[in-house]
Amino acid sequence: MEYLLKTYRTFFGMKGELKRIFSPYRICPLGAHVDHQHGLVSGFAFNSGIEFLFSANDNGMVEMCSLSFDGLTTFSVRRAVEEKQNNWGDYLRGAVWALQKDYDLKNGVCGVVSGSMPIGGLSSSAALLCGFVMALGEVNGLNLTKMQLIQYASKAEREYVGLNNGILDQACVVLCEADKLLFLDTETSEYKLLPFGDGKSDGLPFKIGIFFSGVTRKLTGTDYNLRVSECKTAAWIMQAYEDIPLKGMEMTRLRDVDEQLFGKYEQRMPERFAKRARHFYSECDRVRQGVKAWQHGDIEGFGKLIFESCESSIHNYECGSPELIALYEIMRNTDGIYGGRFSGAGFKGACIALVNPEKEEAVRENVSRKYLERFPQYRESFRAFFCEPDNGVRLVDVSSEK
Repeated sequence: MEYLLKTYRTFFGMKGELKRIFSPYRICPLGAHVDHQHGLVSGFAFNSGIEFLFSANDNGMVEMCSLSFDGLTTFSVRRAVEEKQNNWGDYLRGAVWALQKDYDLKNGVCGVVSGSMPIGGLSSSAALLCGFVMALGEVNGLNLTKMQLIQYASKAEREYVGLNNGILDQACVVLCEADKLLFLDTETSEYKLLPFGDGKSDGLPFKIGIFFSGVTRKLTGTDYNLRVSECKTAAWIMQAYEDIPLKGMEMTRLRDVDEQLFGKYEQRMPERFAKRARHFYSECDRVRQGVKAWQHGDIEGFGKLIFESCESSIHNYECGSPELIALYEIMRNTDGIYGGRFSGAGFKGACIALVNPEKEEAVRENVSRKYLERFPQYRESFRAFFCEPDNGVRLVDVSSEK
C-alpha cells in the first residue's frame, strides 16, 4: 500500500479523495474450457490479485499508471473510445466502451494499479476489468450490481478486447466467498456458493498451490479463439446430422445440443470436433460429480476429478505446452497434492493445485526441483505460491492491507 500511495502522489500529487479496490485472481478447479459453450463451472477467488488506488477526475479523463506494465494510459470517458492500442490500457478502454452503451459517463479516474503475481492463467485480465468497472461505477455513482459488474467486464473482454470467453472468470472475481465453492451455470447465470461438507467441516482442508511455468502468454495470441470455434462447429455438425435448423455461429454452443446426440453421432464426426465435444460433456459431468464430492466433504474425490479434468484438457481439448504438461505430471506424482491442472486456457502460463497445508513445504520443494531439472532455463522465472480462498472484488479501507 505504501508503494501504491507513493506512486499515486508522484503522478497525481494530493488531488482527490482516495479510494482503494482489491480485485482477486481466480482459479477454476472444475469446468475447464466450457464457459464459452455455456457449460457448468466452479471456482475460487484467492487472496492475491490487483490493487487499485484511485480518485475521481471531474474533467472526465482516465489517467492510470501500472506498476506491472509500462506506460500511462490516458483518454476521456466523455468521448467515443478510440481503437485498441494493443497494450494493457485496452482493458481500461474496453471497460469504458462497455459502460458507455448504457451510461453517460461524466467523471474519469486517476490512479495506480498493481498486480501481485506474474501474468498467466489466473484471469488477471478479468481482475483488472472487474476492478476498473467498479472504480468507474464508484466515481460516477452508478450503483452497479454484482451481475452488472460481471456483464460489463465480460462484454469489454469479448467485444472490445476480442477474446471469445464466457463469464467464468468475471463471475469468480466478483461472486466468490472465502469459505465456499462457486458453482455456476454459465447459460442461465444461476449460481450457488457451497460450504465444504455442507458446512459441517471446520474450515477448508487445503491451500491453493500456484506454479508458474516461467512461460508467459497472451490468450489473443494463442489458439484460444480457434478452440471456441471448433466447439461451435462440433455443435453445428451434430445439429446438421439431426436436421436441426442452424443458427449463426455466434449464437451456437454445445450446450444447445443434448449429450445423447453426441453419443449418436460421435463416431461419424471428424475426430477434431468429436474431441472438443467429448471434453465439454465429460467436463460438465465432472463439475456435477465434484459438487457432490465437495458437499460430502470428500477432498480426495474432488481432487481426483481435477486431475481427470486436466487429462481431458490434454487429450480432448488438446491444449497445454510441454512445460505445463510436465508440471501436471509432477503434481500428479507429488504427495500432498489432492488434485491439479492447467489454470486458465492451458496455453503456457500456470498450473494450480489443491494442497494439504501440512505438506506445503514438501510440495514446494518437490515440484520446484523436478520441474527445474527438466527446464533449467526457467530457473529465474519459475515461481511457486500458496494462497487462501478469498472474497470477491471489493472496496477496502485506504489505510488497511488487503
